Amino acid sequence: MAGKGRREAGSLGGDLAGKVAIVTGAGKGLGRAYALELASRGARLVINNRCHPGDSVRSADAVAGEVVAAGGQAIADYSGAENPGCGEQLLSLALAQFGRLDIVIANAGVSEATSFHKQSLDEFRRIVEINLMGTAHLLHPTFAHLYHQRSGAIVVSSSAAGLYGEHGLPAYSASKAAVIGLCQALALEGASHHVRVNAIAPFANTAMTRESLPSALCETLSPAAVAHVVAWLVGEGCDLNGETLVAGGGNMARARALLSEPVTTGSMPAELAAAWSRLRPPDRDSASAVAMFMDFAGSLQS
Repeated sequence: MAGKGRREAGSLGGDLAGKVAIVTGAGKGLGRAYALELASRGARLVINNRCHPGDSVRSADAVAGEVVAAGGQAIADYSGAENPGCGEQLLSLALAQFGRLDIVIANAGVSEATSFHKQSLDEFRRIVEINLMGTAHLLHPTFAHLYHQRSGAIVVSSSAAGLYGEHGLPAYSASKAAVIGLCQALALEGASHHVRVNAIAPFANTAMTRESLPSALCETLSPAAVAHVVAWLVGEGCDLNGETLVAGGGNMARARALLSEPVTTGSMPAELAAAWSRLRPPDRDSASAVAMFMDFAGSLQS
């Protein structure tokens, strides 16, 4: 198969021993930290990272080499996340080399630095194609495989920008918010078949974030600190499903879209403004969009 390289050695022991994981965007930063952490816990890995012009050593090969040097098993792949066949190729590679798939970490992504009014739609589309559709390309075949085998764990990479938005990151914010919606939909779909899907919104010192981080936090916000959380999420001892965890520097928080208690509005502008002033801060959780509608609609019947 094109776009792959093999490096193997004996498996390491640990709570993920015998498991097989795909990690995309694993050539550096957070993805590399995720791959090394999973390998240290015994997982066998398909390490994916696209090739970049001028690379003397392919980053996926370098990380696979680190895994093997530590006594683990890994195989490298160089598919681009925007390639519609990326997920099928990675799934086939995992099954051909290791005979199974248990864990998927969808980490490949790119950022930007531009205002929406200055950005072309082609530029916007490129970010969405990699961050959102790249995640979908990976998960469409791999989620189906885990669903039919009735076991597995998936973590998708979101961002604080996906939760709250950020000036200068319009496509990145939109795509990372969409990834959370995909995560929650697949969590509901996979629950009956023992497939858990969660999202991580990481804070870490990486090439993407280094210039914007306060210097005092650069050492504290190591990628390894987030990797501990990701490894826990995909382990059998964790039962979380459909959650978004913010993680960094040894801290963790839960992020969730909440609803306030509805109030009666009226139809005139003054009535709507008065209704807005009566709304309390959001504090009501819902398990799904339908559950939220039933909660909201219940107030119309009371």
